[in-house]
Amino acid sequence: MNIIAPRRIIIFVLLILVQILILNHIHLFGYATPLLYVSFVLTFKRNFPRWAILIISFILGAIIDVFSNTPGVAMGSLTLIGLIQPTLLELFVPRDSAEDLEPSMKNLGINKFIFFTIIIVFIFCLCFFTLETFNFFNWMKWIECVVGSTIFTTILILVLENMRKR
Repeated sequence: MNIIAPRRIIIFVLLILVQILILNHIHLFGYATPLLYVSFVLTFKRNFPRWAILIISFILGAIIDVFSNTPGVAMGSLTLIGLIQPTLLELFVPRDSAEDLEPSMKNLGINKFIFFTIIIVFIFCLCFFTLETFNFFNWMKWIECVVGSTIFTTILILVLENMRKR
């Protein structure tokens, strides 16, 4: 337990720095933006307190919003993901698994982890870009942003998870 908290804090800070300094400046084809900080909320353990997940998600989103000039967008979207992550995780975790199971390719299996990641990232991107555009006049651009960012972010999270697994 002593190693887990400092490690999570370091990952928290690194994800913020990578997002602010590098990933916020990448817009693949003008639509797909990698939102890698979602992976922090994605990997909360099974019995982590829900109130703590919500507070950490809120703080992470607030920090990202301050440096990305997206007032409240990331904060609201990450808080939503923090709210639904424990419930979605229960759908993918085997019943006889440990109470403190951390979602990963190793623990959930590759297929379940990929599906879990796609669902979380899609819901996040849907909420994020809906709040960012706040209208549906240019709905094709909205769909392209949601789908492109979901694919790009999911690929980055899977690469990160594959590197973490080794």
